[in-house]
This record gives sequence, structure tokens and C-alpha cells, in this order.
Amino acid sequence: MESWSPSLDVHQEFAKLVNRMHPPRVTVDNITYRKVTLIKVDSANKRGSLLEVVQVLTDLNIQIKRAYISSDGEWFMDVFHVTDQYGNKLSEDNVADRIQQSLGPRGCSFRSLRGSVGVQSAMQHTTIELTGRDRPGLLSEVFAVLANLKCNVVSAEIWTHNSRIASIVYITDDETGLPIEDPDRLAKIKHLLLFILKGGRDRRRAQTAVSRGFTHTQRRLHQLMYADRDYDTGEYNRLENSRSVKPLVTVENCSEKGYTVVNLRCPDRPKLLFDTVCTLTDMQYVVYHATIIAEGVEASQEFYIRHTDGCPISSEAERERVIRCLEAAIKRQVPEGVKLELCGEDRVGLLSDVTRIFRENGLSITRAEVTTRGLKAVNTFYVTDSSGDQVKSGMIEAVRDAIGKSVLTWKEDNVLKTGNSQPTTRFSLSGLFRSRSEKFLYNLGLISSCSEVI
Repeated sequence: MESWSPSLDVHQEFAKLVNRMHPPRVTVDNITYRKVTLIKVDSANKRGSLLEVVQVLTDLNIQIKRAYISSDGEWFMDVFHVTDQYGNKLSEDNVADRIQQSLGPRGCSFRSLRGSVGVQSAMQHTTIELTGRDRPGLLSEVFAVLANLKCNVVSAEIWTHNSRIASIVYITDDETGLPIEDPDRLAKIKHLLLFILKGGRDRRRAQTAVSRGFTHTQRRLHQLMYADRDYDTGEYNRLENSRSVKPLVTVENCSEKGYTVVNLRCPDRPKLLFDTVCTLTDMQYVVYHATIIAEGVEASQEFYIRHTDGCPISSEAERERVIRCLEAAIKRQVPEGVKLELCGEDRVGLLSDVTRIFRENGLSITRAEVTTRGLKAVNTFYVTDSSGDQVKSGMIEAVRDAIGKSVLTWKEDNVLKTGNSQPTTRFSLSGLFRSRSEKFLYNLGLISSCSEVI
């Protein structure tokens, strides 16, 4: 007689059956409360349900003011008090449909953590993932290599935290506008970017990986930084920014109920709940109950969690690790430095030229969001000086002179006013790569001649 044993496929099919028998039910109530919209979510419970709902609300720029979460057992019940990004009640008609779709059979796709440089082919672009040790001028070198390899950057998002950097860059071939699929060309891109990331100083071993499919950008950035251990502050002993407010995170066991209770308080900001839930999920914890309050300048979050094996936190080392990881998750999306906004005609090599000008004028990028809207490039950069300190106004004005004051704008917040700034050389965005950029590409073998070398 042949023996039979259940497999993961059987469990997955059973979960799909339960979802079909009990489809998610989402209600949006704009009547009960005067200032907020009430969103209620009921569905069969499955791993990641909370993250998927919070992710949808975050992507719609919905602000969560209060939330009451319960998923203890086979059923998932959430109540959210929300507003739009301007503090008003919601007017979108598709919120319920979006949440129901995320909780459907195709929702909750958990992607494994990968290496420090990955390239994947998607329908409209090729995706490059980068993680490594941050240093001044790193992004300038990355975008210079991509431009020289005839890669057009469609969009990108870059995070830095605790001397580490994570980036997801979407590229196409600058001649065809199509994704890059040639294996040899992809291998060359990965090899050169890996060479840049190592930089001869990174003590953490760099790796390469090739993956296919698509994932949520900010969710993936959290995964990349977590895998790169940006929460480990001991290795580089980087001093915290004096202007940042350290989150208060406590982790205690509730022995009579068999949970671990996580409490955190910090200044409120958009996407805060997404950041904490994403990190708990990627750390293999399940949120059974939670209470979220974010109605003022401070946010309070309380989670009752267990590990995916059903056990609470069992050691002091694990408790400390959860605290460090949540602190890192909160700080990753807190931008440091002066905000610069670039809006102008898009072209191949634009990011290479802009980041080169930043570097040559002593600016270091701490965070960036790059998008393309039609023929326009709409980019946001947060910058400090090369030491991580406040930027002097003279440095900003020199960069604006080089790029164009109508193209690059900023607000005079968190900068040091200077009387007489040193004159700087004016650079043209339409020019060829020069000076150190040429020397760098020459050393990589990407160009055959260099004026400085010759």
C-alpha cells in the first residue's frame, strides 16, 4: 500500500478553498464619524493579511489615525479610522475594491531575501537591486556606469541608513526603450555595479542574484536593508544625527496569554504603520492583536505578536534584536538633510550629470526618489554635506547655478546661511562626462581615453 503525506500544495489549495468560501468583506463608512472615514475589513485569516491591507492604504496616500486589529484564530478583523493626505474624509470609490483584491487568491506574495546586487526582467523595464556600504559619490558612480552602458533610468528609489544603502532602479535600453534581457549585458551591468559597491572597503561580502517578477518597491527596500543588517549599529559605530528623535520601543512577554507585547512611541509621519508591520512580517512574526493611535504629533503602536511557530520571544538577544530592527525600520524613511526638487526635461544620462554635480560641490545624497512623467523628470533628493552635517546655503546655490535655478528648487530650511561662498565651476548638463567621472569610467574600462589620464 502506498503511503500518502500532506504537502505544502495541499495546504495552499485548502487556503484557496477557504478564501473562496469566505471572500474578504470590506466596508467603507463615511457617515458614523464627522472627521474620519471608517474602514472595516473581515476575511479568512492568512499570513500577511495585515501587511497587505496596510500596504494598500499606504499606496493610496491614506493616513491611518486609529486602528484596532484582531486575527487570533481563523478570522481576520480590522477597523481603521482614516483620512486622506490632507486630513479630510475619503472620496475614493475604489478603496474597498483595492483591499479586497489584495486579500484575494493572488495577494500575500512573500518574496525571499536575496543578495546585494540583483537584476530582474519585468514587462516594461529591467529592475536592478543594490545594497552595500554607503559613501560620498557612490550614486554618482552608479548612474555614470548605467549611462555609459546605454541604460535609461526610468525610476529609482534610494534609502540610506546607518552607513548602508539600498536602492531599486528601473531601467530600459536607451535606444529601444525596452527591458534589457541579453544575459551577457546583464552580467556586465551586475559585475560593474558589484565592483562599485565593494569599493575595496566593505567588510560584508557582496553577492549577486538574478530574479524575475515584480514586488512592491518600498516593501522590497525594507527587505534589502534588513538582510544587509542596517540595524546592526556596532560594526561602524556611526553617530546618530543630533536632530533625529530616537523611537521608544519596548518588548515584553505576556506569559499568561502567551504573547510578546511590543510597544513603540515616536513622532508620527506617513507610512509609519507600514514600516513597522513590514518589518515584523519579514522577521517572521505574526500580529495577533494591535492598537494604533496617531491623532497628534506622536504615534503609539501596540502589537501582540508570536513567531510563526506560535511561540513568543524566548531570549534577551531576540528581544534586543526586535528593538533594534524596529528602530531601524522607523528611521529608514525619515529623510536627513535638505530637500531638493528637480523638474525638467528627461534625457539619457540626466541622473549621471546631476549626481556628479552634487558630488563635485560637496553634497552627499541620503535619500532619493526618481520618477519620469511623460517627457519630464520629477526627482526628489535629500542631501547633506560629505560629512553628514547641515548643508551651507552657498553649496546649494552653486549646485543650482550649475543645473539651472528653474530646474532645481529648494526651501531654505535646515541649512547653514553663509555670507561669501567660494566660486565654483559651472557645468553644463548637456556636456560629456569630465574630470573624475571620466577617470572613474576609464579605470573600469568603460571608455578608452581620459583627458586626466592622458
